[in-house]
Amino acid sequence: MFVPMWMLVVAVVCGVVLLTWSVLLALGRNPLPVPDPGSRIFAAASPEAREAVVALLARHGLRERMRVDSPQVQRSILTDGTIINCSSPDVVARVGGVTSCIGLVAADPEADAQAAAGFLRARGFAAEVVRDVEPGMPIAFVLTSAMPGTAINLRPHVLRMPRPPAAGA
Repeated sequence: MFVPMWMLVVAVVCGVVLLTWSVLLALGRNPLPVPDPGSRIFAAASPEAREAVVALLARHGLRERMRVDSPQVQRSILTDGTIINCSSPDVVARVGGVTSCIGLVAADPEADAQAAAGFLRARGFAAEVVRDVEPGMPIAFVLTSAMPGTAINLRPHVLRMPRPPAAGA
């Protein structure tokens, strides 16, 4: 049976790509931005503390995947979706001193944040929606008595997030 060379090359390339992706997935390092499971966000006390924490986590297998800095927030996004932030005092003040977050993906962050706040209020907890914490970023925060010191943030899928303005802007 004759197999054209181009067909063989395509099959080998597809096999290598599939094998590479499978190995990366098994190691917890999905190279694609899908699926987007949301994030868990923790605060560092200073930029130096963020760097130290990220280096420590890398020693234990949680490597930095990328940086997404804005003028108000320095972010290290790790391979598992965890985010280590160093936020400006202004940003921390806008979210009532909350320094950690559970990040959820939402089609309409503002509407979904209002729905989440209503859900929590219906169960007897105080809940407030805060918008425009970082100007230009479509993220809505829910501050609630159900999770003191922690917020829930709702944002679009990572592919629909705008690029933050340059940190020096």
